[in-house]
Amino acid sequence: MGTARSTVERLQLGLALTRLRTGAGRSQGEAAAAIGRTGGRLSQVENGKGGLGPDELVKLLDFYGVRGPERETVLALGAAARRRAPRRAYVDNLPEPFQRLSELQAAAREIDWYECGVIPGLVQSPEYVRAIMALSNSIYWDDSEEETSERIAFRQEHQRRVLEAGDPKDIRVVFTEDTLDHAIGGPAVMRGQVLHLLQLTERHPSLSVRIVPNTAVDNPALGGGLVVLDFPHAMPVMFAPVLHGPATFYDQPEDIEPMQRLFKRVEELALSHEDTRALLVERIKGSR
Repeated sequence: MGTARSTVERLQLGLALTRLRTGAGRSQGEAAAAIGRTGGRLSQVENGKGGLGPDELVKLLDFYGVRGPERETVLALGAAARRRAPRRAYVDNLPEPFQRLSELQAAAREIDWYECGVIPGLVQSPEYVRAIMALSNSIYWDDSEEETSERIAFRQEHQRRVLEAGDPKDIRVVFTEDTLDHAIGGPAVMRGQVLHLLQLTERHPSLSVRIVPNTAVDNPALGGGLVVLDFPHAMPVMFAPVLHGPATFYDQPEDIEPMQRLFKRVEELALSHEDTRALLVERIKGSR
């Protein structure tokens, strides 16, 4: 069987199966033997370049000891990965979509992230994360301190996995200056967020943080956000951050290429690294 084209569904399936195999303490060879496949074939699946038949996937999940809702989710991913009908976008309606988005970002080689009006998730400080989560309590989910703490812990672990990966990623983060004017959690939280940005850029040389100033003319990405993920052995994937609802992914060239051009344009409008740092330092001084 030839190597299939990578898609969002196949990438998600491969990353989920890799996580489950690792958690079960099994090698690729052992897992492949359990379903009568070669290690090379299973490697293709884990790299997002193939799927498994329904019976093979059931056997593999049995071998890993996967039960309950996670099993049902992976089986649904397997069905989506086998789908051959052309589609423009993939809407992730399965449970725990942020888990899969997190795995995609952790697996990416390069990340381009732009936001208008909010600090991008990868570079949010712990206090900013808590304030953002608090805003959503009783709106998008029930007001629960336990659930809020779990969401914060998950976000922080996600940041660690991406920013402290064994092979450093090229991460380019751009956001609009007005983001710093929105009082999320109050002045102390915003001051801490600015300090956090300065510290992150010092600690992670492969992380680029740049700001589109309020004086920039004709920003074509006002009012929106985008995340483009580039992988070592797969097609790029684009994700459009949303306030609420299922995640929508794009992996077709006719969608990815305009978003890559859009990100390049906001980079052209953004301040240099030196001027971005100077603006952040000035914000710290002004907040005293």
